[in-house]
Amino acid sequence: MAVNDPLGDMLTRIRNAQMRSKSTVKTPASRLRGWVLDVLAAEGYIRGYESVEAASGRPEYEISLKYFDGQPVIRELRRVSTPGRRVYSGVKEIPQVRQGLGVAIVSTPRGVMSDAQARTANVGGEVLCTVF
Repeated sequence: MAVNDPLGDMLTRIRNAQMRSKSTVKTPASRLRGWVLDVLAAEGYIRGYESVEAASGRPEYEISLKYFDGQPVIRELRRVSTPGRRVYSGVKEIPQVRQGLGVAIVSTPRGVMSDAQARTANVGGEVLCTVF
């Protein structure tokens, strides 16, 4: 089955695994997914991820989820820009998630980065998702 929104699929897999209190979750590998996972790891929302080979021979990412006192660190994971409705923001319009407690992940001309990094680098771009 072809997935129309690979990033949305990965975010849903993370949400579902956290609802079941799983320690890891697997998702097919792609460069965009890897970049988003890099930001999630750097911001402390996941323990990390590693590239593994699936039974089919295709590369996958095994994401290690993070919990604090039995609760998932990620409380909310929401896709903002979808294939049917792209959402772009200039550097001044990049959304602040929960007054700065959360992170917006932005795809900029300088790569995928958090909203704070994008403001520091003075670049706008496509708002991929928000994490809180």
